[in-house]
Amino acid sequence: MSEQFYPFKQIEAKWQKKWEKKGLFKMDPVSPKEKYYCLMMFPYPSSALHVGHGRNYIIGDVVARYKIMRKFNVLAPMGWDAFGLPAENAAIKSGIHPKTSTLNNIKTMKKQLNAWGAGYDWGREITSCLPDYYKWTQWIFLQLYKKGLAYKKKAAVNWCPSCQTVLANEQVVDGGCERCSAEVEQRKLEQWFFKITDYSQRLLDDLFLLKDWPERVRLMQKNWIGRSEGVEIDFKIADSDVVLPCFTTRVDTIYGAAYMVLAAEHPMVDDLINGHGNEKDIRKFINDVKKESVIDRVSATTEKKGIFTNRYVINPVNNRKIPLWIANYVLMEYGTGAVMAVPAHDERDFDFAKKYGLSIEVVIDNPKGSLDAKTMKEAYIEEGVMVNSHPFNGIPSLDAIEKIADYMEKEGIGRRKTHYKLRDWLISRQRYWGAPIPIIYCDKCGIQPVDEKDLPVLLPEKIKFSAKGGSASDGKPCTESPLKHAKSFVNTKCPKCKGRATREIDTMDTFVDSSWYFLRYLSPKDKKKPFDKKVVDKWLPVDQYIGGVEHAILHLMYSRFIVKVLYDMNHIGFKEPFAKLFTQGMIVKDGAKMSKSKGNTVSPDKLINKYGADTVRFYTLFIGPPEKDAEWNDRGMEGAWRFLNRVWRLVDRRPSSVSRIPSAKNKIPPLKRKTHFTIKKVTEDMEGAFHFNTALSAIMELVNEIYKFTEYGIRNTEYGKAVEIVIILLAPFVPHIAEEMWEKTGNERSVFEAEWPGYDKDALVEDSITMPVQINGKVRTKIEIASGTTDDEIKNIVLRNPVVNKWTQGKPPKKVIVVKGRLVNLVV
Repeated sequence: MSEQFYPFKQIEAKWQKKWEKKGLFKMDPVSPKEKYYCLMMFPYPSSALHVGHGRNYIIGDVVARYKIMRKFNVLAPMGWDAFGLPAENAAIKSGIHPKTSTLNNIKTMKKQLNAWGAGYDWGREITSCLPDYYKWTQWIFLQLYKKGLAYKKKAAVNWCPSCQTVLANEQVVDGGCERCSAEVEQRKLEQWFFKITDYSQRLLDDLFLLKDWPERVRLMQKNWIGRSEGVEIDFKIADSDVVLPCFTTRVDTIYGAAYMVLAAEHPMVDDLINGHGNEKDIRKFINDVKKESVIDRVSATTEKKGIFTNRYVINPVNNRKIPLWIANYVLMEYGTGAVMAVPAHDERDFDFAKKYGLSIEVVIDNPKGSLDAKTMKEAYIEEGVMVNSHPFNGIPSLDAIEKIADYMEKEGIGRRKTHYKLRDWLISRQRYWGAPIPIIYCDKCGIQPVDEKDLPVLLPEKIKFSAKGGSASDGKPCTESPLKHAKSFVNTKCPKCKGRATREIDTMDTFVDSSWYFLRYLSPKDKKKPFDKKVVDKWLPVDQYIGGVEHAILHLMYSRFIVKVLYDMNHIGFKEPFAKLFTQGMIVKDGAKMSKSKGNTVSPDKLINKYGADTVRFYTLFIGPPEKDAEWNDRGMEGAWRFLNRVWRLVDRRPSSVSRIPSAKNKIPPLKRKTHFTIKKVTEDMEGAFHFNTALSAIMELVNEIYKFTEYGIRNTEYGKAVEIVIILLAPFVPHIAEEMWEKTGNERSVFEAEWPGYDKDALVEDSITMPVQINGKVRTKIEIASGTTDDEIKNIVLRNPVVNKWTQGKPPKKVIVVKGRLVNLVV
């Protein structure tokens, strides 16, 4: 590039060293300034970053720099969510130990973050795969175990045959593993769970505390928790004493229950079908259903499929025997996994009954006209009047809900209940690269937690990785961790009786690591405790949390849960971890999310080498509203590059004298007003919804106005002040060039030590305004008037205007309409 362009390579290297030396991002723990905790979701160090990742970190850096300029004591830390399957899978393929590849990736990514100019308090860096961190992840587990919130049970789990591990429900997407997309299978294994369901209602209630979270994220959490109020009804299995509980929110339809449906995963299925009729066909059907995705199973457009179990249940309100089916549209995740089917008043049940020839009976009539089950084309799902429901006939269906619930509780055949979709958090993983679960098994003493003084339970580094990803020797999928074969790890002593014992060989879900990391940043080197209560109570909740909306359910829900548990145990004094949340949109390429597999990633390294970090930052922020997805186009870099060079020339080629005086026709632009308008706009965008694209657009407009001054060679106080304001306003967005320009204009201290400018309201008022004049709806001329001119004065000016008189032929108009500050319309 020619010499006329600003020398970004020298500038960026220079200022990055200066910021590090000065400790610009180092939080002062004893500062009297107001605190501001700005946190970016810490990344998984899988490999090098691409420009899509950069959006998150650049946005966070802009916020942190802005708050520094507003004189806050800013904490902006960074760390690494470093455990996880990708590193272990890579080790299986390449033979490189996960620790080695992970730490190498961290070096690469850290170098990239620095190249972007993203500033962090690196003295607080944490890495979740190192013992000084996962010691305290294990401590968190023990706190939940003490409180009865960590437990082990045998349960049907989601098994990924490719990753060779168990997945939480939330990690199954469209029936496949969220990481590798392999078809997920159902298996029964002994697993560790966290009892998050004990906190269902509090997680729901406390959403009201999160007023500065995006509404869609709060709604996603609310729907995932899924509170429903209804009645749990006891249906007895015919010819048996076994009771099958069924939850419904529509107890008013109980008299129309024509059959019952079980989820394929229901725990009673095995016993119910064992030795009854077509058991083989039923088991095949169950296996087929389990392969379907949850989304497909509940979709209104999916074909409803089922199979009769050859068993019946008794409807407790009328003692009617109804058939028991298994169907694909019922899930264990909702209610009890058993649904009373009322075809006349539920669309799915109606479609199913029509397909399989099951009975349909109307029990809620349409007040506008009686329904006939034989001629119904669709289910009637509105409110109505009870029929065929003695003794509740004639009652409005809405009233009947309470009356029937009262009746059931009185008769002991049902009870009011609140159900939640939320299920306990499955944390067991049958893999190596994770935090070991601090549990010991003793034949004599049973399950024993590791003593806190013996933490951390170290992950052995000498481990063999099978080319089959942990497969058993017979080639069948293995459901045990590779740690099973590390004898020095497995064999230990019981902490209670000191006898021979074995360690738990499962490791923890990585979401446990990330559920508390924001606490560790406050005392990352503390060897005696995970965090200091006094310090975290001062700094938490996080003032601004920034990350992707893809974490709206998993990470955010789990972090909220862990914080509430720690609050209940008096380890911390706050109920929610994140006060404000910003979820940025994705940067896509060729219409798709950037990924190596798609071959559409864009490396920032080449772009930074060609244009500089500030150009990459500018384009990343200018590409569109940060909360929305945006398409990356390398050609957009050219526009950002040209603009920064244009700004650079304001300082590098400042005019020294007046070359010509503007005529009255070509007046000097009102630069002061534009300058203060820009300050107002940029400040509001920074304090509001982070609309950095419109903030940058406003700065670009101000630069255009400044260049109008340079056309006349004018260099006055107004001009110099405007250039200074441009540099300050640009500083959070493009910090390197801003620092250099600030220095070139004679400032000895960093631009980040400058005062963020305020705007003068009086300066925003225009001295004069131009208003178009319409005659019968067509613009015929324009008038220029002083600000504050009254409507009557405007009318008089218009009526004296010669152009207006020409078009009206001197005749008075029927009406003169003044639209304040915008236009004048004459009707003639």
